[in-house]
Amino acid sequence: MEPVFTSMRLKVAVLFLLTIGLERDMTEAMQVTSSGPQTIQKGQGETVTLGCTYTPGPQDTGELDIEWSNVMPDMTQKDHLILSYSAGQTHHYGDPSFSKRLKFIADPKLGDASISLSDLRHTDTATYQCKVKRAPGVDMRKVTLVVLVPPSVPKCWVEGAEEKGGPVSLRCKSSQGSTPLSYTWRRESGGAIPPTAIPNLETGELLIKNHTDSNIGSYVCEAKNAVGAKQCKYALHAYNPTNKTGVIVGAVIGAILLLLLLLFLIWLLICCCHKRRYQKEVANEIREDAQAPESRPSSRNSSFRSVLAYRTHPGVQYSSVRKNLPSVSESAPSPIYTGESNGILKPNAAGEGRPPLNYDHRYGYPV
Repeated sequence: MEPVFTSMRLKVAVLFLLTIGLERDMTEAMQVTSSGPQTIQKGQGETVTLGCTYTPGPQDTGELDIEWSNVMPDMTQKDHLILSYSAGQTHHYGDPSFSKRLKFIADPKLGDASISLSDLRHTDTATYQCKVKRAPGVDMRKVTLVVLVPPSVPKCWVEGAEEKGGPVSLRCKSSQGSTPLSYTWRRESGGAIPPTAIPNLETGELLIKNHTDSNIGSYVCEAKNAVGAKQCKYALHAYNPTNKTGVIVGAVIGAILLLLLLLFLIWLLICCCHKRRYQKEVANEIREDAQAPESRPSSRNSSFRSVLAYRTHPGVQYSSVRKNLPSVSESAPSPIYTGESNGILKPNAAGEGRPPLNYDHRYGYPV
């Protein structure tokens, strides 16, 4: 039994010595010694310092290499290198608008690889990793930066008519600001907030169920988060209730008058249409009843000239030229009418018994 017991004691001693040696090597290897918070909250526009002090081991004799990276939330994606120090030179990577705001706060080779980021923006929220390597030692540290946006100046208003005896809801809301945002109401003048008022810290509502003159005054709302606070004011009044019956009656009368006006306009439009149609029908009837002209002026003049020929040339008889009729040269009978007395042509001996011709002023020749 003694040889077995002795062998076990030797194994335990060897394991103990190996453990001491490993711990010794670990304490003497590269170590990042920064012990600040793992999560830092800062307001937009401020400057933050991300600590990364380190202590190399006695065996770490290789070239110093420092890298700052933006750690991606998705482990399948590659981290983005943003700043490095190697061979005594500093190198920036990525967007220039971000790189110009990033720098080492001290000489990295003196044991401090901390960086500062100025003019913080909401997009700077991320997890950053510092990796210090001097062969064979290497160590790293991660820190999460959360950039908060302070609340904007809130807007104060009231929902309701501020009438006595009715509910009144004071409202407060900021359009910008990182969550969580809390809203607090206080009374600036007129005393304390009514005990019956119900505040809501998340939505910014202050509900007053039974509004009275005692609630009149100036109210202040404060919107607040971890990096800032803004205020707005509202002057609350109390008005007598409106006569709802009168309002309803007035609305009904107004609706009736509007309906009557609409009907009147429709009636006028119908009357105008009927009047235009009647005028067109009358015009058409006048055109249909108009008499045709009695005769053309040229025909009247020719008839008149033929009649005058009897008077000026009694030996010539004028007639229309037709086929198979004797011409004037073949037969020239004596004129039927000769002489004139008081505008009336007298028949000759050959034309006795024929009625005399009278001058008609309508046609311009004797008929």
